[in-house]
Amino acid sequence: MSRILLVEDEPAIADTVQYALRAEGFDPVHCLTGGEALRWAATEVFALAVLDVGLPDIGGFALCRELRRGRELPVIFLTAQGAEADRILGLEIGADDYVTKPFSPRELVARVRVVLRRVQAAQADASVVGGFEHDAAGKRIRFRGRSLELTRYEYGLLAALLQRPGAVLSRAQLMDRVWGDALDSGDRTVDTHVKTLRAKLHEVDAAADPVRTHRGLGYSLDVQ
Repeated sequence: MSRILLVEDEPAIADTVQYALRAEGFDPVHCLTGGEALRWAATEVFALAVLDVGLPDIGGFALCRELRRGRELPVIFLTAQGAEADRILGLEIGADDYVTKPFSPRELVARVRVVLRRVQAAQADASVVGGFEHDAAGKRIRFRGRSLELTRYEYGLLAALLQRPGAVLSRAQLMDRVWGDALDSGDRTVDTHVKTLRAKLHEVDAAADPVRTHRGLGYSLDVQ
């Protein structure tokens, strides 16, 4: 039974959603505030989160970032009718879907099922290299079982190295593959992003140093 985190400050809406989720075999946990949700997430594992954007203490977008810190968690946002800016921002920060109020609880449950199927399919297709798990479709990378919070270019850099583990890729090759649309970037951009990428890998495993520097040549990924 998949456990669903529901964060909604309107009890009437939350009650109907919980009823619909239970009727379809899900195990919902309802929180009225973002703070309560974070306390639950600290000790429990959820398959998906349904977050109201307009919460009384923590905004739904900020809560999404906190809930996803160090873990992968699909998110569906609940937004006010006509709040186009909220929907756009939600999708930009990686929302898996959004539902506009007022909504049908049955439709929400159907969307929950669709997102979970998509996530499960992506996980099945994820490639595993050494301590890395790369979900190319979702543009997500896990290291030692933990999700990495990567910028666009950090992700592109690591994905390029994962495509050819052990091979030395020159700065020019990496620039072409990752920064092809950033014409004003220079070779030192690669070095800067390697530094920040290493820092994030060290946060997961302080002893790990899989990104190797080859002086005068470029970088490679050591997956031994």
